Amino acid sequence: MAKKHGIMSERLKEEIAKELGFYDVVEREGWGGIKSRDAGNMVKRAIEMAERGVAQGKNPL
Repeated sequence: MAKKHGIMSERLKEEIAKELGFYDVVEREGWGGIKSRDAGNMVKRAIEMAERGVAQGKNPL
């Protein structure tokens, strides 16, 4: 089976997890150990960051 490549970098995911307060779970259990709600909040935060970057004229890619 092919390995999936995520859109978000590991660094960005770690930064957001720390900001949202569940990075300790990631360290203990890996990304599979986080709650669905936390994953959704992480995606929501990444979208907000991207939208803010676009509004400021930054290239999101």
